[in-house]
Amino acid sequence: MKELAIVTKLMLKEKRDILLSILAGFIAGIAAVGLFAASGYLISKAALEPPLYALIILTSTVKLLGFTRALTRYVERYFSHRATFTILSNLRVSFFEKLEPLVPGVFQKYRSGDLLARIVGDVEALQNYFLRVFYPPIVLMMVFLSTVLFTLYFSIYTTVILLIGFVLTTFVFPLLFALRQRKINSKVREVRGLLSMEATEFLYGFRDLKIYQKLERKEQQINEVSNSYIHEQEKEQIHIASSQSVNTFISLFIAWLVLGAGAYAASIGEMDGIFLAMLVMIALTVFEDVDTMAIFPVYLNDSKRAARRLFSVVREQELDKPKHQKWMELPSKKPFSIKMEHVSFTFPDEWRKSIDDITIHLPAGSRTAIVGPSGSGKSTLLHLLLDIYTVDQGEILIDGQSISLIHQEELWNKANVVLQENHFFYGTIRSNLQLARNDVTDEEMQTALFNVRLDHFTLDDPILEKGENLSGGEKQRLAIARAMLRGESCWFLDEPTSSVDALTEQSIYKQIFDQARNDTLVLISHRLNGIEEMDQIIVMDQGRIMESGTFAELMKNKGYFYEMKKIEKSLL
Repeated sequence: MKELAIVTKLMLKEKRDILLSILAGFIAGIAAVGLFAASGYLISKAALEPPLYALIILTSTVKLLGFTRALTRYVERYFSHRATFTILSNLRVSFFEKLEPLVPGVFQKYRSGDLLARIVGDVEALQNYFLRVFYPPIVLMMVFLSTVLFTLYFSIYTTVILLIGFVLTTFVFPLLFALRQRKINSKVREVRGLLSMEATEFLYGFRDLKIYQKLERKEQQINEVSNSYIHEQEKEQIHIASSQSVNTFISLFIAWLVLGAGAYAASIGEMDGIFLAMLVMIALTVFEDVDTMAIFPVYLNDSKRAARRLFSVVREQELDKPKHQKWMELPSKKPFSIKMEHVSFTFPDEWRKSIDDITIHLPAGSRTAIVGPSGSGKSTLLHLLLDIYTVDQGEILIDGQSISLIHQEELWNKANVVLQENHFFYGTIRSNLQLARNDVTDEEMQTALFNVRLDHFTLDDPILEKGENLSGGEKQRLAIARAMLRGESCWFLDEPTSSVDALTEQSIYKQIFDQARNDTLVLISHRLNGIEEMDQIIVMDQGRIMESGTFAELMKNKGYFYEMKKIEKSLL
């Protein structure tokens, strides 16, 4: 229920539309009851040949109530749906604001298809919370209580019967169906999320599935999940239909009881028989909206599940992030020092430590290379320095301040970053390079392309989605050009030239080192070429630091790094 409380809080921002929806719904409901009550009374009165003016007044009343009902029903629909759309907008914005600081760490735990299902499907499901769960019961209760008070003047018997029917259709049977719904344990949202994940993986991995001839097996898996989703939907719809059928039967049975009780009251002289048709019409009309209560348990349970799935993404992640009223600011265009003190980190659901008790010091303006075999924890260490992941133990200090006191965006804004996987948007070379800075000029972009040996491209050359028309080396060089254009004084480079030939790599490193002459630079690499001039080389394996020092010191010690260098030379 905590998640629904968040949704309710966001919903109540639209107080005006909510109040207008409830007011218009109440007037429409009362007008409908009045319309049919006046119609029943008009039929009975006409049979007694009353004066013409009495019939004119009754007929005019019926027409006025009909017009009022139609108008207020339109107003109710207008304001309720406008409120719903605005509530969904507020919900999306609120969820995105909570999710955005957690990216990309949140992708460790949730697959992209699952996130898509939550962001799109579960948010859409919550539109029923206001339209089906929140305000219809309020309107129904207001209309029912007003009707009961009105009928009390004419017949105590019919009033009691209507009140019993109200309790049965509004509270008793919806509660019983809610208990049954809990037993059914509908999993429509979960299965839809699974279907979204399977479909996303199918589209992303289509080429590999085709190459390895596993396409039919994956299609079979998707069909199985799809059939399960259809089955869950069928169960949900059957439950809704049965609930509505029971409520409809109860409401019609109540109308028969009202007819019988009214006829008995008229026969013993406790009620004027002219009001009998009116009371029967009231009974038929006032129960028209009880279908909303029949499906109330289904939509309430659905809303709970959708809210729980949606906010579980950000709630668990937010617990790991300390909240500070004021974040520390890093100096602009100035290199900063970095310290890691006894830092350990383990990925979720992993038994082994990816980073194990690491202590390093990177002075401001220094160049540091972190090397080691694949899987040694180099990239994870860089992600910790960028605050993409949060350490389990130990502390990271930026210019002497804990990294937890510095907002992620503040840190990223002061860094030139090249990761192993860099995203490129559908557009042009220019539009992708403009991500570096808002004020970057065409001349600067052309110079950056020249420095990374991409001067055969023009700024207007197209880039397809995810850079599909670029080679691996071109993607890396374009990412390096983007980092160069950023122009900050701290560099974080993760295997920036792993797909680039040796000559081009040497040229690019020269350009980077020239630009980063006085900057703090951290270079992750499994290659050992081009790091001879580094101020510090840290050698990692199995998440631990094996040794560290300058290139000359490590070669002199003839330790782990020396053996790695020796093996690399023999392979070349």
